[in-house]
Amino acid sequence: MTHIPGIVITGASGRMGQMLIKTVTDSDQARLVGVVERAGHDWIGQDVGTAMGGQPLGVTVTDDPLEAFAQAQAVIDFTAPEATLEFAALAAQARCVHVIGTTGMTDEQIAALEPASRHAVIVRAGNMSLGVNLLVQLTKKVAAALDEDFDIEVIEGHHHHKVDAPSGTALMLGEAAAEGRGVNLADVADRGRDGITGARKRGDIGFHAIRGGDIVGEHDVLFAAPGERIVLRHLATDRAIFARGALKAAIWGQGKDPGQYDMVDVLGL
Repeated sequence: MTHIPGIVITGASGRMGQMLIKTVTDSDQARLVGVVERAGHDWIGQDVGTAMGGQPLGVTVTDDPLEAFAQAQAVIDFTAPEATLEFAALAAQARCVHVIGTTGMTDEQIAALEPASRHAVIVRAGNMSLGVNLLVQLTKKVAAALDEDFDIEVIEGHHHHKVDAPSGTALMLGEAAAEGRGVNLADVADRGRDGITGARKRGDIGFHAIRGGDIVGEHDVLFAAPGERIVLRHLATDRAIFARGALKAAIWGQGKDPGQYDMVDVLGL
């Protein structure tokens, strides 16, 4: 690539935002051209490097996303669903690649990305890591190979600051298991058990969320039958893996046709 794409990071002050800023500035394949925060945030008007407690980076934090996007070739967005929808429209207007790592989006919110994807590249994934996306493919294959004698449970753990459950990654894994079995996840998902719930329904896919401490991300897919269990597991110990994957997606999206893509496309899986 002869042209190094300019990247804008939204939600700059968050833990993922700061990790993304560091990842982009450390890369020789991209350059940081903008950072965005919500109106009224203390960082607005400051050099983002200084705001992060380090050396100046020559990029000022702004609350005007369209102005920032107009200078960029890609936007990396790990924020909140409502903000992501606003950013999608603005990124499409600026013809930027929009990499979405936001989790907790409803089916209606995901469907609302469609108009933007007619004009720009959107890469959306519940998890940007190579290992997790391999786990998704393995889950689909194992689910396809095993019948309903094997109960499927998805167990995920994250830090105590995480606001949505199940995690976007857990839902990706559940979708993969459901696809492997040829069923609709919405018809078989069991997302909460408390009290006298009765016996487990055959064919259901269960979800369990653990929240505590500084867990970066842990995901198990359990296939349990009488006399045997299969466990597929991914453990993340550093959120830099998500930032590296997101940057890879932003670079991959350059020159692609408008549309919606995921990390399976980016990684060629």
